[in-house]
Amino acid sequence: MKISIITIVYNNRETIADAIESVLSQTYPDIEYIVVDGLSTDGTVEVVKKYGDRITKFISEKDQGLYDAINKGIQLATGDIIGLLHSDDIFYNENAVACVAAAFEAYQTDSVYGNLLYVEKEDTGKVVRKWVSGSYKRENFMYGWMPPHPTFYVKKSCYDRYGLYNTHFRSAADYELMLRFLYKHGVSTAYIPETLVKMRVGGKSNVTLRNRIRANREDYAAWQVNGLKPGFYTRYLKPLRKLVQFL
Repeated sequence: MKISIITIVYNNRETIADAIESVLSQTYPDIEYIVVDGLSTDGTVEVVKKYGDRITKFISEKDQGLYDAINKGIQLATGDIIGLLHSDDIFYNENAVACVAAAFEAYQTDSVYGNLLYVEKEDTGKVVRKWVSGSYKRENFMYGWMPPHPTFYVKKSCYDRYGLYNTHFRSAADYELMLRFLYKHGVSTAYIPETLVKMRVGGKSNVTLRNRIRANREDYAAWQVNGLKPGFYTRYLKPLRKLVQFL
């Protein structure tokens, strides 16, 4: 089973090497590693090129934002399974991808997801929040639940069947895609009760109150574009669920 891992980067010379090293240190043997750069100007490209053919595919060109770049990576991927590791993130340990592969084999499912740690930007050993996602129940989407996107691995055939990321969304395309796959189309999934990824704090949708309000509106729009009707409480419970992660 080949697993394609995609890293999206733009002007992130400070942490891109951490992400790359994290992928290259994985014990799972059949990884296709794809790096998609948005035409960086800060030296990021030079850092990536130092790894040579240890990176399976590398492109550096202008894109229309994060989700457009992710779609490019998916279209380049030839693996059976596709996952993402952003340039600010690192795997929890060297067995994370092997754990993902084992779950696909054990559960014979179309997707899997696990737990996530939010960590300090300068000290990835210092945990800020812990996202324990829990077992999947379809109705939980109505109560603001979603899997941690950086831990979500899905068969390439699901992208072929149900489409790529919706680039009309600025910050909620990940939520929309998982809602579309899992809730609308019933893509099978399984929970891995293990931490898979460390994510540095400072996500795009949470940087400012204004961004959080816009993200909340996009969350609601994600239901609408799929012809789905959330509860009146859904859009408010989703950000509130994050409070539990600090405990």
